This record gives sequence, structure tokens and C-alpha cells, in this order.
Amino acid sequence: MMICRLLIIFFLPFIVFSQGNNLKERPSFEYIQLESGPVVDGDVLNDKIWDGVSNLSEMIQSKPSNGEKSSEKTQIKVAFSSSVMYVGVMCYDSDPNSLVVSDSRRDASLDDDDSFLFIIDTYNDQQNGFLFGTNSAGMQYDAQIDNEGEGNRSSSRQQSGVIGGTNLNWDATWVVETKITDEGWSAEFAIPLKSIRFGSGLNKTWGINFQRNISKTNEVSYWASMPADYNFNIKRVSLAGKLNGVSLKSPGNLKFLPYALVKASHNKAFKNNKFNQDYGADLKYSITSGLTLDLTYNTDFAQAEVDKQQVNLDRFNLFYPEKRAFFLENAGQFSVGSPGEVDLFFSRRIGISGNGSIVPIIGGGRLSGKVGNTNIGLLSMVTDDVDEISVKKNSFNVARINHNFENTRSSIGGIYVSRDRIGLNSVSDYNRVVAVDGVWGIGKKAKVSGFLSKSYTPGIEEDDHAFRLAANYDWNLWRLLASYTEIGEGFNPEVGYLERNSFKKPQFMIWKTIRFDDSRKLLEVRPHIYSRTYWDFTGKLVSSWLHVDNHWAWRNGLEIHTGVNFTREWVFNDFNISDLTINPSKYNHAEAQIVFITNPNKKLSFNNRSFIGGYFGGYRVSNNLSFNIRPGDKFNTSIFINSNNLRLNNGELDAVISGLNLSYSFNPKMFIQSLIQYNNVTNLFSVNARYGLIRDANSGLYVVLNIVKDDDISDYTNYQQITIKYTHTFDILR
Repeated sequence: MMICRLLIIFFLPFIVFSQGNNLKERPSFEYIQLESGPVVDGDVLNDKIWDGVSNLSEMIQSKPSNGEKSSEKTQIKVAFSSSVMYVGVMCYDSDPNSLVVSDSRRDASLDDDDSFLFIIDTYNDQQNGFLFGTNSAGMQYDAQIDNEGEGNRSSSRQQSGVIGGTNLNWDATWVVETKITDEGWSAEFAIPLKSIRFGSGLNKTWGINFQRNISKTNEVSYWASMPADYNFNIKRVSLAGKLNGVSLKSPGNLKFLPYALVKASHNKAFKNNKFNQDYGADLKYSITSGLTLDLTYNTDFAQAEVDKQQVNLDRFNLFYPEKRAFFLENAGQFSVGSPGEVDLFFSRRIGISGNGSIVPIIGGGRLSGKVGNTNIGLLSMVTDDVDEISVKKNSFNVARINHNFENTRSSIGGIYVSRDRIGLNSVSDYNRVVAVDGVWGIGKKAKVSGFLSKSYTPGIEEDDHAFRLAANYDWNLWRLLASYTEIGEGFNPEVGYLERNSFKKPQFMIWKTIRFDDSRKLLEVRPHIYSRTYWDFTGKLVSSWLHVDNHWAWRNGLEIHTGVNFTREWVFNDFNISDLTINPSKYNHAEAQIVFITNPNKKLSFNNRSFIGGYFGGYRVSNNLSFNIRPGDKFNTSIFINSNNLRLNNGELDAVISGLNLSYSFNPKMFIQSLIQYNNVTNLFSVNARYGLIRDANSGLYVVLNIVKDDDISDYTNYQQITIKYTHTFDILR
């Protein structure tokens, strides 16, 4: 009875708030089939094929003047051939000379550019979609959207932002061309149907929406209008318009992607040189229009971006996101848990050891996609042994199923994750995790979600459970969140990720956005309060964090966040922050949290996040500073300095990670990028430089230079490596 009462108290506010609907009717249009497609050259106005395709209705502002028509005219046309989806757009502009292009690299953010994006929910499940976009320079932007782009707010005291929901590293094969005229700029997209997933058949309905960003006025407009809240964006496919009458057949897709590479390295510390050659291949086959089989042999990730360095200033695990292309495709389909805090499957456990060393992947396969309203994901990989770091050969297997209920935002599913050692005397060396999860969408405004999981590890017989229950409301400029997470003392997801072990965590958030009228320079303020508390299973408080803040956002793009954090930490055992020992004690502190963000549309922009206040019995001043310099659309650079100055009872620490990002794009398919970093705690200097000449998505020529240097006598390192890799795509069913 007590549990029933608690559930009623937990859910009732979200159910009550979600009632009623003041949302305008969603726009729609009909599917158009062409006998032949337009010439994709960016010239929409002068292509006669587009003359027979009706323009879609005008765009509606989300900001700065929510509900008003866009300040500039936009004409959008959509049509299909038997194998390609075409989108043409004419973005009229009263001052084409002021168009802003901040970056020409693929998948660079379009938020600060004059840009156009569209999203398609090909199964009309109101949760997932494919996002495409470009700017006036013809840059390609694409992403897979899962769960309407909603991830998990990072719970780390050192990291900020949202993890999960948007897979920006998904790269499809498609074409876009643009043209700038005296009237504005235009773009033509050609999306091969075999690059996306959809249900074959007659008279299907897709969700669809379009977004235009106008830089000079910091304006964002949508075809299917959005409520006045910065948290609503094009990824909210439950609020999208509709494309009716879609009648398509599976185009067939079979691609073979072999690669070859040469690698030369010089290790001055061990006074040796190495020269290696290697090869491997991937195979991609679309069994149906919605279900794809991927096979990989001798998988290589030489061209993947390196991790940004971090310094652990706490007693819990750091999170490093996945960046390898094979694991990023359809990654959201395998996601169960609370991303960045509790991940039941974390693909970085495959092919990367606990200390960050590379573990060779012999091969594997993945079957993923959708059958009707049911998402299916199967993954199997085999890794080799590495004697130098005592890693044995292992088999990893994941099975995931998730069913979306039609015309709702609700779903139910389950997952199975396993690791099994391969070889003699390996019968008892395994790990299993099983879970069920679900989402209950309460109209368009509220959602209840959760999971229940159990792990199986030899030698652990009890308290091997984990679960989470969360409810959120997001409407009428209000955001409400309440959740409870519990991780048992014996829960052990070896192929997953836990930020911390063994805890009970309630959390809540109350957020209000206040939007001002057009007469004010201040666009909006966002007062909010957010709390999370961690308890152990004896009833002792481990950590608590109460955040009280207000975001001040101006129409010119300036933002200032003024917050205060009240923290409590109970330390039961000694732990170290670098060379400083934190003794067992109860630590109660307050700190200021100040964020300053200038207009990123400008050629020079700046942002900084500061924490100033008490820290484990002493004092901390932390700054995460970034300068961004954009002299043109081809060259971009950013300088970042993450500094933490600790003054504690047991000593002092000045931890600084500094770095430089450099990027030059010759054109959207050829670029040079580099990341230079220095960590004064480990005295580690590193350079990762990449040249890319991209032929198709994930194929082409890459030249990668890595330099790692550490002059400390105890772990002296001086290592240089250059890799040349070429991947070619054979489109067998072109």
C-alpha cells in the first residue's frame, strides 16, 4: 500500500500537468513522385522540374519572436524518385553579403550559421529520426536522433552538458549543393533512400520538419512551429508535421568497404622503430529497407578522433565518449540506462582496455534496424589477446529489442549483454547483464521512463540489481523532472559504464523560462533549481548537490549564468587527487558557478565556466575557458584552458589542461584538423593531426600523425606515429 501511495505522489503532478492541448494543428503535405530527379546544382529557381512541386507554407519563429512569421521568406519543395529523396530550398535574404559561415567541416554545428536543416521520422514513431542540414557554403551535416534527442544531463562536477540522444558521428552517403544569389541562397539535397531506413509499402506517413537559422538576427524558425522554450528544437519529432502518402520500395543496398594502411612509428624511449602494414574490410547489406547487416574483419579506427585529456578531481570514474564509426552507427538503439552515469552497454569496453590501450578486434557483426514498429539490434564482436597488458581473448554479444507503440511516444523493450573469455579454463570467466526498459509518453508534454536490470558475475550472488524511474514534464515554459536511481552493491556491468558504484539517488529539477517582449534587449531568463543526492545502502549520505541558478539570455547572443551550488561530501576512506590525500570526513561547502558566453556568430567568441568556493575542506577556483577564432569559413581555431586551483588542508594543486584546436577546410570533402594538448599534472604533451580526403561517408584517404611526449623520468615517453589509410566503397547494388 505504501508503494502505491508513493507511485501516485510521484506520477500525479506529471499526469495533471500534461492534460489539455494548446498546440497548433501540425502542418502536412502530400508525397510527390518524379519520373526523373532535378539536377542537383543548388539552383532551385531555374530548374523546371521543381516548377511542378508546390512550395510549403512559411516558417514560424521560435526565437526571438515566438509565433511570428520568419523575418525572411523561405520556399521549400520536397519530391521523390524511386531511389532518392530530394529537398530544394530557397532562403531569401535581404542582405546576402552578411551570410555567416562559421565552419565548413562536416557535422560542424550549424547553430551559429545561416543554415537550413530538416528531420525525417521515417517510421512516424515520434521518437527517432534522421537529421540533415547545410549552410550557404554547402557543408554537410547529418545525425541520427534517438529519443527525440533527449540524453542525460551529466552528473559529473567536472563535465557539463547532455550525453546521448544525438549521434552526430553517423555519416550517411548523400549530396548537397548550394548557390548564393542577389536574392539570398538556395540548396538542393539528394538523399539516397538506401542511406536511411524506412518501411516499404503504400500510403505511409512520415514525420517531417524544417528549420532555418538567420544569423544576423539570431533568429530560429520552423515549418512546424515550436513552443517558446529553448529546450524545444527540430529533434522533437513528436511535434513535427506530416508527409502523407509515401509509397516507396526498398532500393537494395550492398556495400563492400575494404581498407589498407601503412603505419610507421618511432619510440625514442625504447629506441626502436616499427613499420606495419594492415588491411581489413566492412560489408553492409540491407536485408530490408529497415534492417541492415554489418560485418567487419580486422576492424581499424586509425582515423577516429582522440580523447580530450581530463584530470580526475573526485573519487569517481571519468567518462570518455565513444568516437569509433562502427560502434556509433545506430548506437542509440543499444542504449539502455542513464547515459554517462549508468550505461548497461558501453561500446568502449570492446577494443579498448581499462588503461586506454588498443585491443585488436578480430571481427564481428551487427544486425540492426526496424521491423514494423519494433527496433532490433544484435551485436557480436571478438577481440584478441594482448599479453603485454594481460588482456585475454573475449567474445562480446548484445541483443536488444524495443517496441514503439503506434501514434504515441511510448515503448517497451529489453537488452542482454555478455562478455565471455575464449580459451582454456575460461568457463567461469564471464559477465552477463539483462534488463527491461520502457517509456510512457503522456501526451506531448510529459513522459515516464525507467529500467530494471540484473547482472550475473561468478562469485557475486546478491545485491546485483539496478533500476531507475524518472518522470518529466516539458511544456508552457516549464520543465519538471523527478527521478530515483538505485545501483546494488553487487551490480557489475563489465561491458557497461558506471560513474560510481552502489548508491541510491533521488533527484529533481524545477525550471522556468520567462520570455520577454520584442521591446527589450533581454530575450529571456531561466531560473531553476536542481538537486541530486547519493546515499549508500547503510543509510549514510555520500554526496549531495543543490544547484540554484538563473540564465540570462540577450537577443544579441550573449548569455550569463549566475548560480550557486551547495555541496555535501562524506568521505569514508582516503583517496587521492593527484598527490593530495583527501582524508575521511564530512565536507559541507558552497560555491559560485558563473558561466559567460558571447555571441558565437561573431568571428571572435569566448565562453567560460567558473566554480569558486569550498572543496574537500579547502578552496577551489576552476575555470573552463575557450576562445574561438573564425577569420573565415575555411579556417577555424579554438584555444581551451581548463584550470583547477585547489588549496586544501593537505596541500595545493594547480592542474591545468591547455590545448589548441586547428581546422582548415579546403572544401567540404578535404580538410586538415589537429588537436594539441598539454597536461601539467601528468606532464603529458600530445598532438593528433589528421588530413582527410573524403570520397564517400567513412571512406577516402586519411593521413594521421600522433605525437605523445612525457619527460618525467619515472614514465618517460617520446613516441611518434604516422598512419596512412585508404578506404574505398564498392557500391555493388548501385
